[in-house]
Amino acid sequence: MSASSSITDRDVRWMQRALALAEGVLFSTSPNPRVGCVIVRDDHVLGEGATQPPGSAHAEVMALRDAAARGHGVAGATVYVTLEPCSHFGRTPPCVDALLDARPARVVIAMGDPNPLVNGVGVRKLRDAGIDVTTGVETEAALALNAGFIARMVRGTPWAWLKMAASLDGRSALHNGMSQWITGPQARADGHYWRARSDVVLTGMGTVSKDDPQLNVRGVVTPRAPRKAVVDGSFEISEAARLFDDGETWIFTARDDTAKAQRLEARGARVIVLPMAERPDRVDLAAMMRWMGEQDVNEVHVEAGAGLGGALLSAGCIDELLVYLAPMLLGDAAGIVKMPLLEHLDGAQRFAFIDTQFVGPDVRLRARREAAWQALFARVGGGAL
Repeated sequence: MSASSSITDRDVRWMQRALALAEGVLFSTSPNPRVGCVIVRDDHVLGEGATQPPGSAHAEVMALRDAAARGHGVAGATVYVTLEPCSHFGRTPPCVDALLDARPARVVIAMGDPNPLVNGVGVRKLRDAGIDVTTGVETEAALALNAGFIARMVRGTPWAWLKMAASLDGRSALHNGMSQWITGPQARADGHYWRARSDVVLTGMGTVSKDDPQLNVRGVVTPRAPRKAVVDGSFEISEAARLFDDGETWIFTARDDTAKAQRLEARGARVIVLPMAERPDRVDLAAMMRWMGEQDVNEVHVEAGAGLGGALLSAGCIDELLVYLAPMLLGDAAGIVKMPLLEHLDGAQRFAFIDTQFVGPDVRLRARREAAWQALFARVGGGAL
């Protein structure tokens, strides 16, 4: 999506405000994208808004309503929006039609929408109506808020990150299994923020057996709890596991046991049988990600042991690493992931660091697969719109 006219510092500033509005609805819009909109005239806000929960108004309509409530007409104004206005009837009417009726002079867009129902049509309708459209303003920041939605539209699978906690020497637990707590309370609280923004919190059967986790969000106010999911190839999960105490839980397994599945479904679970063709005793992890994409899952937060973490990495299912490092050394202890032995460094899985922050006494590192990121960016920021 190439810029159609020159971008000014003012454009960047107002788009950053629109992005802040989008970030304010981080936990509530899925499966729709997080979008913010600001309407400006003479460097003053006429109206602003963000996308509401599914079935409710999108950002552009919220901003137009806000302007009307303030007594402002928006004809001749500039609209800043973080995603190309939708051009199709879904649960709500097309936002581009609402903008056309409002008659702004200019619309500034952070990134395109590769949804086949949109994909440039919104921009084209605005331009055909004589409205000046500028694109490509703060595209990377807009994509960072919606990598999951864009990934699902582009490749049919969610954006997945693997959360890990480790010592400085990359150890995640003692050989006796003790791991609570390597990192401090601030890091654990930060992890719940990442749980809250995801659609699914995924773990493995080893973690369920060892810790009997709840996998819910604690300490973060969110109107929408993510689903819980477990990879359990042999379908060994206890029917008394705390996972089933509240909310929906998905169990991905390679073993078909209709009677047990029905009992678990009575406790709010859904059992999905996805065996690998070459290893029928194991779950096909790539197929699992495709299945979640079909269920409109945008983001997956993985908190699992070294075995499942390594398997997901080996299968190419992880886009980003979320690593909390504690200032300690554990020496001879369990590693952070289990992956195949390499003979050459050419076979190493490589990531690019994108953020480093102190979280209490610990450090949080974020790294992502650059090829995966660039493939998404090319669709929203490098097209021909």
